[in-house]
Amino acid sequence: MQQLRVQQLADWLADESRPDPLLLDVRESAELEICKIDGSQHIPMHLIPMRCGEIDPARDVVVICHHGGRSMQVAMFLEHNGFSSVFNLMGGVESWAGEVDPGMRRY
Repeated sequence: MQQLRVQQLADWLADESRPDPLLLDVRESAELEICKIDGSQHIPMHLIPMRCGEIDPARDVVVICHHGGRSMQVAMFLEHNGFSSVFNLMGGVESWAGEVDPGMRRY
């Protein structure tokens, strides 16, 4: 599993020559109602084992949570289940709000 800083993700998403990764937000629904990174796919962490078939293993996957802890666990799970290009978003949406999108609501 690779670690990805929020500015690296912002640069990746802005680079039109590179395919966008799947942004996999593993927070709870109530958290997602407060804020999210545009274009994210939502699968709560506790449902990942049952729904990982919905995730394309051929795509780059960036796993997102509030601070980066839950997403790291999910990223490790995905790697152990055959996903080859998985990134943990370091600092999660909290860092995204602080460094990339200061207008994003925080909690």
